Amino acid sequence: MNTITKKFAPWAIAAAMVLGLTVAAFPDDKPAAPPSAAVTSGAPGEASAPAPAAVAPAPAPAAAEAAAPAPAPKADPSGANTGGAGDVPGGSAGAPTADDMTKLGKSEPLAAKLADEVGHNRISINMVWTLVCGFLVMFMQAGFAMAETGFTRAKNAGHTMAMNFMIYGLGLLGYWVMGFALQMGGVGGVATLGGCTTLNSEYTVHLLGHDFGLFGMKGFFLSGDTYDAAIFALFLFQMVFMDTTATIPTGSMAERWNLKSFLVYGFFVSAILYPIYANWVWGGGWLSQLGKNFGLGHGHVDFAGSSVVHMTGGVAALTGAMVLGPRLGKFNKDGSPNAMPGHHIPMAVVGCFILAFGWFGFNAGSTLAGTDLRIGVVATNTMLAGAAASFTSWIYMWVKYGKPDISMSANGLLAGLVAITAPCAFVNSVSAVIIGGIAGILVCLSVFFVERVMKIDDPVGAVSVHGVNGAWGVISLGLFADGMYGDGFNGVSGTVKGLFYGDSSQFIAQLIGTATNIVYVFVVSWVFFKVLDMVIGLRVDPEHELEGCDMFEVAVKAYPDFNLRNVPYGSHHTEK
Repeated sequence: MNTITKKFAPWAIAAAMVLGLTVAAFPDDKPAAPPSAAVTSGAPGEASAPAPAAVAPAPAPAAAEAAAPAPAPKADPSGANTGGAGDVPGGSAGAPTADDMTKLGKSEPLAAKLADEVGHNRISINMVWTLVCGFLVMFMQAGFAMAETGFTRAKNAGHTMAMNFMIYGLGLLGYWVMGFALQMGGVGGVATLGGCTTLNSEYTVHLLGHDFGLFGMKGFFLSGDTYDAAIFALFLFQMVFMDTTATIPTGSMAERWNLKSFLVYGFFVSAILYPIYANWVWGGGWLSQLGKNFGLGHGHVDFAGSSVVHMTGGVAALTGAMVLGPRLGKFNKDGSPNAMPGHHIPMAVVGCFILAFGWFGFNAGSTLAGTDLRIGVVATNTMLAGAAASFTSWIYMWVKYGKPDISMSANGLLAGLVAITAPCAFVNSVSAVIIGGIAGILVCLSVFFVERVMKIDDPVGAVSVHGVNGAWGVISLGLFADGMYGDGFNGVSGTVKGLFYGDSSQFIAQLIGTATNIVYVFVVSWVFFKVLDMVIGLRVDPEHELEGCDMFEVAVKAYPDFNLRNVPYGSHHTEK
């Protein structure tokens, strides 16, 4: 490929993607077509209405009233009409029922008005909680930037920081254009936020007598009737979760990934790769309906993202590192690895602490309700699992190699947090410690397996932390969920129970969701990275890699006053 083509290809691809997504989004602002029996898109579980006959006699008044459709959901951009008396029932164990509220409205009109204010305040509390937790998760981006930069070499520090910084902007724009619509466009409403009912169009296919939701079809550009206060709050919260996924491959592909292909990746992962699987689990898609359709527990359950966020990012990180290849000098000709230690371990450790702090928003915020008092259990389980994992990884390295490894213990902390992310709301404290403790051992075993057996260069351990322990997290839910929480989750009555508490079907649903993630993300990511590599190339030039990406890929070096010496990668280094 000639130099001119390589220079302009990424911008042409990015422009084509934006143009294509814009065209695809235009129908969102048009009036919906009349429903027909052949149409299979709609809110999950919602039957499609038949098309009206071309000519029909006028119905009798009573028949017309009976056949009148429910009023179409309306957006509430100001939020003034979101939340009311209808949100009071179910607020607590002793809350009035819907029948109580109906009777109250007839006999005590003032009390009914007060109930309307109570309902509005309840939704307001939930929305503030969701937004504040979203802000915490957004700050995790700083933690990722510090952890990845600290675990890599000084000559690439500015480049690594640049990727962690820009994935926020690229991911946000891609998700706004298309990703959110594909993920949440058919969710059908979010009760805890008092609205989002205009997100009511899911593309489905009918197989084996059941509807399988594949992706949402409303919410492109947050425009049309998705210009709604509750939907905007939901967008913010879901967007920062997506950005966590998008960030993970920047660690496994660090120190040799060029920014041209990274730019295209940022739009791809946020607009297509992540939203599709997220729809299947969180947007009313087919994995969430395994319980309703096939009696497999409550369907694939992932409370805060062990599979949706972390495993997706981990599998994408694996495929990206495989296609990109190792850093120059990482492996000798006999396949033995050379150590390439990070340049600033204190920075990496502080980054991991920032991530642990943001994880409270990640997990407890996934209730989407400050009025759901299970948040105390969720937050405490999150702490316990992270602490247990950091401890077991510390002990493992100490016993195995004679000294504890702070960098591995820091990654152990993250591994425990990743693992508890799916089951945090459904397990007790003992189970949380067990789940975290196992995660701490798994990350150590996996890091060495990926490097020494698979011969894959992952500078920060992203595949092991997020991919392996993301899978362990959702599987652990299928084992340890204790039946104390989750009544009605994914539309299934009863609480969520795992194999050890009597529900083997939930464990099967977790295995199906895990296998689906591996197959979908690996195949799609592999094809994407291969095509991108052929079109514009993934890797920086060899001489640029040896000198440092800061010198050639970004305009400002991280350490301009330092003399970064190029030293051999090891006494047995035999190749560039």
